[in-house]
Amino acid sequence: MIPPIRSYGALEGFLAPARAQSELWRSGLGAAAIVMIYLAAGWGLLIVLSRSMPEFMLLRLMNEIAAGSTPRGLVILLLTFAPLLLGTIFVTRKFHTRSAATLFGPGTLRTLRLLLPWLLLFSLFTFALALLSADAGRSNPLAVVLSWAPMAVPFLAIQITAEEVLFRGYLLQQLGARSRNPLVWMVLPSALFGALHFSPGEYGNHAIWPALWAFAFGCLAADLTARTGNLGAALALHFANNFGSLFLVGFYGQLDGLALYTIVINTRSGFDLAPWLVLDMLNVLICWLIARLALRV
Repeated sequence: MIPPIRSYGALEGFLAPARAQSELWRSGLGAAAIVMIYLAAGWGLLIVLSRSMPEFMLLRLMNEIAAGSTPRGLVILLLTFAPLLLGTIFVTRKFHTRSAATLFGPGTLRTLRLLLPWLLLFSLFTFALALLSADAGRSNPLAVVLSWAPMAVPFLAIQITAEEVLFRGYLLQQLGARSRNPLVWMVLPSALFGALHFSPGEYGNHAIWPALWAFAFGCLAADLTARTGNLGAALALHFANNFGSLFLVGFYGQLDGLALYTIVINTRSGFDLAPWLVLDMLNVLICWLIARLALRV
């Protein structure tokens, strides 16, 4: 039996709703059902689109969605995470007979409101620093970004909420209810989160490094969840990070459909990619520290 880490006292309350039905078979079946719901929704969308437009238009739209290379494509891509969120909520209610609110924990909105403005302010600061690089170039006009923002920002909220509810909500709770060991409830979901960010098509032989970055991000988000007993800090961290990379400055050709500026580098080159990954990791670490200071956890 591993004693609880002192800083993670709030974790016990966050895990409590999951303890009654935390059998491994039930959690595994629930995770599989979430994946099936998500994939079925994707196939359903593809069928609807294929019946509503010519094949050449469908192929162009699918390319836009896959790359997030246009405002339309990026917005649709963000919206495709809605079934993931709904699937996780459905499984929690039907497989574990507990409310969706238990996935978020008490005080989530309060924590989110307190922390998010500080992290967004820091994102603006790092955005200004990124513009000093010779690799940074103008992408979308401000008017285009602002015109899409009323739709894109709420859809971004859906995307980050879907991922946090699954990885730092459902999986963390179900595994944490079985074991107090952080290797179980923190590392395992974060390893899966990182694996899903493994993209040789975009990063070539260096795809392991962005995946490790995502793994580290997952661990930091899980740490904040355990310290606060809710998803508020993880949601704020995820939203600020994605807001900066999607709407302020991102890599050229990678989800840059609404980015004001892009970093124009060869992402398959370790020499070009490494400095930006290091800076991005430092950015997340500083945001994690800001969260701990702001929330006093």
